Amino acid sequence: MDLNYTREEQAFRTEVRQWLKETLPHELREKVRLGKRLAKADVELWHSLLNARGWLAPNWPRAYGGCEWNAVQRHIFEEEACLAHAPRSLPFGLSMLAPVLLAFGSEEQRQRFLPRILNGQDWWCQGYSEPGAGSDLAAVKTRAVRDGGHYVVNGQKTWTTLGQHANWIFCLVRTDPDAKKQEGISFLLIDMNTPGVTVRPIVLIDGEPEVNEVFFDNVRVPAENLVGEENKGWTYAKYLLTHERTNIAGVGFSTALLTTLKHVAARVTSGGRPLAENPHFAARMAQAEIDLMAMATTNLRVVSAAAKGQAPGAESSMLKVKGTVIRQELTSLLRRAMGPDALPFQPDFLDGGSNAEALGPDHAAAAAPSYFNMRKLSIFGGSNEVQRTIITKAILGL
Repeated sequence: MDLNYTREEQAFRTEVRQWLKETLPHELREKVRLGKRLAKADVELWHSLLNARGWLAPNWPRAYGGCEWNAVQRHIFEEEACLAHAPRSLPFGLSMLAPVLLAFGSEEQRQRFLPRILNGQDWWCQGYSEPGAGSDLAAVKTRAVRDGGHYVVNGQKTWTTLGQHANWIFCLVRTDPDAKKQEGISFLLIDMNTPGVTVRPIVLIDGEPEVNEVFFDNVRVPAENLVGEENKGWTYAKYLLTHERTNIAGVGFSTALLTTLKHVAARVTSGGRPLAENPHFAARMAQAEIDLMAMATTNLRVVSAAAKGQAPGAESSMLKVKGTVIRQELTSLLRRAMGPDALPFQPDFLDGGSNAEALGPDHAAAAAPSYFNMRKLSIFGGSNEVQRTIITKAILGL
């Protein structure tokens, strides 16, 4: 693989950098740079700016409003957006549900839902995990029983990220309790405003209600909202998860985080010398950077294959594991570099709508909450232990 960028790719990078410089609002940039919490309106604003430029759906076909960027273009955009401190696009509708609809949905479903994702009418969340069905996702018990032209849904989902903002949820539901557990599951699209849907936020250790419990009590869902065939949902679920795990790699996010870490380590002193010159700390930073460079190359190979129409395979599990380990290491190093300045927990400062001042350096306020929040990466999108099992079976043949 030639890792040198072509003249056209360099021109594309310049175009992206200039657009971000001219378009990304200063207030939004500062929220992201300081690790403040983004409101729903912030995400919607960012999506609307990208959509107006035609850049909201990088991997969608042009026929559905996407821009069909190749793997290198997507890599360049993600890298530049992260370095400019732009928000990350919300993946649930754009890069999780949409690929499933494009591959397995009906044309009516594509025409109905894809434009609404682009114009911000719909905010999607993911109804996969349940109590007792997290890493063993095929153990889902939420039931959907066919009743004429509807399915009647009963059960509970949990760890539903940003579900408090969503008006639609894509769910795995059990439609055949007598079949083998992977064979009796269907993929259903549910309007969150349907009577019988209840959302209950869960406050995490960083103080933010990022995830939720979602309850279904005799929720009637039109049968036309079934994606693909009944009882074939496990196939679609696995296809979606490969896209989710690839996105979790977060190469651009880690690249920006490493840049911040180097900046801080060069200015913070330890024993009268910059922390970056501390042998132990410098060795950990160097190892994280080496791992990140290797993962970025693997990420390019995977998205390049996806651009040719191939679904990411077991390689997405490699990216998920390595990407989460690197992000956890970088947030750990950043928290250590901040020292006592990372100790104060300032929810008012982290609230994007607050004018509260940080007790220490403004870039230190989010160090500890970010460190705690990143601990979740090891278990969401399929735990790292499960991903290592997939790698040993599918790649190593053990």
